[in-house]
Amino acid sequence: MNTTFRTLMGACALAALSAGAFAETITVATVNNGDMIRMQGLMDDFYAKHPDIEVEWVTLEENVLRQRVTQDVATKGGQFDVMTIGTYEVPIWGERGWLVSLNDLPDSYDIDDILPAIRDGLTVDDELYAAPFYGESSMVMYRTDLMEKAGLTMPEAPTWDFIKEAAAAMTDKEGEVYGICLRGKAGWGENMAFLTAMSNSFGAKWFDMDWKPQFDSEEWKTTLNFYLDLMNNYGPPGASGNGFNENLSLFQTGKCGMWIDATVAASFVTNPNDSSVADSVGFALAPDNGLGKRGNWLWAWNLGIPAGTQKVDAAKAFVEWATSKEYTALVASKEGWANVPPGTRQSLYMNEEYQKVPFAKMTLESILSADPQHPTVDEVPYVGVQFVAIPEFQGLGTAVGQQFSAALAGQMSAEQALDNAQKLTEREMMKAGYIK
Repeated sequence: MNTTFRTLMGACALAALSAGAFAETITVATVNNGDMIRMQGLMDDFYAKHPDIEVEWVTLEENVLRQRVTQDVATKGGQFDVMTIGTYEVPIWGERGWLVSLNDLPDSYDIDDILPAIRDGLTVDDELYAAPFYGESSMVMYRTDLMEKAGLTMPEAPTWDFIKEAAAAMTDKEGEVYGICLRGKAGWGENMAFLTAMSNSFGAKWFDMDWKPQFDSEEWKTTLNFYLDLMNNYGPPGASGNGFNENLSLFQTGKCGMWIDATVAASFVTNPNDSSVADSVGFALAPDNGLGKRGNWLWAWNLGIPAGTQKVDAAKAFVEWATSKEYTALVASKEGWANVPPGTRQSLYMNEEYQKVPFAKMTLESILSADPQHPTVDEVPYVGVQFVAIPEFQGLGTAVGQQFSAALAGQMSAEQALDNAQKLTEREMMKAGYIK
């Protein structure tokens, strides 16, 4: 081997070692939802654009993720450089200075393209504190074949009474087909996301204008009893342990006649690679009771950068890539338009190819119909559709969710669960100084 060749080889090796040595590693905490898992399989595109950045993933179940990132961001622990956080956390954490502003993302990112309904929930004093990875509302997903067999036609905007009638008609417990699948797992973002949104359509509310808890109201009694009646008679066994992912699996394997949950699930129940019922799925708006509010929510899973990170520039590069129009096009090229992250950009819903996706129109209509500023039938002192946008709600929502999950499991009556919810919420609101 001549001297020149050895010198060249040595220079190449040194360059490779230097590139590896100077690559900055960021840690991304994310939820174990399908869209997030898909992103991890597309990282070659990110690395091609950013060879100087390495990404380590911490992928967690929803309730665990919330606990871990809340602890880290509150203490500025620096464990994570990018966090997957929801619409509930962003304005509270942004106002406290716990998140890095994203207002300086480049013009090419096109912040103005983000749907106003989603962007408004991520903005405090004109500062954007997280970028939406996907946005969602909730809707009814149902088996068209079972609906037809039952001799029923799903309205585009059904009532809760129709949902109950259809659930009864589609249930075949001997055949392990259950008319309705709903969240039962305890958690402010699990069963209480569903039940709070549902309660809005029944005229219920968490608090009156003086912040007094309202679980002793007739409206909450009606809501919870209706839910328990649906699930006990027409739901799957073990429902008190079922959250989003468990119900998704049940629906995909043909066990559910109807499932009322996040619009983002539509791509997974209609994907023939994942769903045995993909060719017989229909969609409808979340139910109502004729009171002017539907039982649908408004949510986004977002990427935020905690103020405790020492790697802001690298974190911003990742957030920009993962929530960009280009990432949407990447997913479309690899997985098809039905599988792109939905609900964030206006341009997506103006795309002629995406307009052909069967659930696109219903998803957008559901998102636009949710009103976080006026979530309930009566006037209330809070904003938020399936949550109450106060810092105490994370603990409160989970504590109440545990009572309602226990009622679903048959461990206590609806009356006892509501009484427990009322007392614990009163106690915590007094402790926090909202009421005396």
